[in-house]
Amino acid sequence: MRVLVTGGAGFIGSHVVEELHAAGHEAVVLDIARPAPGVPWIRADIRDAGAVAGALAGVDAVCHQAAMVGLGKGFADAADYVGVNDLGTAVLLAALADAGVRDLVLAGSMVVYGEGRYDCPRHGRVRPGPRAEADLAHGRFEPPCPRCGAALLPGLVDEDAPADPRNVYATTKLAQEHLAAAWARSTGGRAISLRYHNVYGDRMPRDTPYAGVASFFRSALEAGRAPRVFEDGAQRRDFVHVEDVATANVAALRALPTARPGALRAYNTGSGEPHTVGEMAQALATAFGGPAPQITGEYRLGDVRHITASSDRLREELNWRPRTGFTEGMTRFAKSPLR
Repeated sequence: MRVLVTGGAGFIGSHVVEELHAAGHEAVVLDIARPAPGVPWIRADIRDAGAVAGALAGVDAVCHQAAMVGLGKGFADAADYVGVNDLGTAVLLAALADAGVRDLVLAGSMVVYGEGRYDCPRHGRVRPGPRAEADLAHGRFEPPCPRCGAALLPGLVDEDAPADPRNVYATTKLAQEHLAAAWARSTGGRAISLRYHNVYGDRMPRDTPYAGVASFFRSALEAGRAPRVFEDGAQRRDFVHVEDVATANVAALRALPTARPGALRAYNTGSGEPHTVGEMAQALATAFGGPAPQITGEYRLGDVRHITASSDRLREELNWRPRTGFTEGMTRFAKSPLR
């Protein structure tokens, strides 16, 4: 296939390009940054309708990675998030409709769920609302049962769980899925959204409010500082290596020709190994040989407590398996190059 990779010069996109080449496909990159040498490149913003239309010439499928990510610096970033993520996606989808390209893989995110799955000993499956700032300020980080206030047991969320985005970034990622689903229904297109979990690995951006927590910790260790872990460090996440995310994209592209037309299918994309943020910080510090993590008790209102999901659908339907375990991945990441 000839595949247009939007954001193909970025952290995840560059790995997707490499994996496409390894699988025998041709990748074309649309990005404002330059990709690896030898990769066909259209230098453009994803919101540039003319450039996007031109980039689709001869393309069989699109892998849409271009996005503004992370929590950013505050609500003042909202217009930029909506512009890049949602307007940019709408521009791309309109161009796909005009060009007759009908296969799309979207870089989705687990943030669309908000809090993950919780079970109450008395009331069974429950959906806790946003955590109260007063509770966070007093170190009460675990969301209680919304019906009886009891402690909850976190579990794995599946793709059929209701969406409940808790910040601007999460809202824009959910809107991307809705736009892609509307495009598929209108055109008979086939769309897959890979809901990435906490992706880490080579080429993560450093020292920016838009990077992931693994990058923050790694940057601190490089500077000789202890990683600063918010809350009590017991937040559960699924840390998935970027190379595994890249192989999931190729598996999705391979599956699209036989997918049901006129619909979007979502797949959780994680390692299947939940770990706490504190465990991740300690694993990085140990592998790097730096100072032990510092538990700060700080918090961010946009954060959720636990979000880990089942990737069984991706494994069973697309025959995908992660190749990099947590210990191996963190050991490699401790010494891998950042950007």
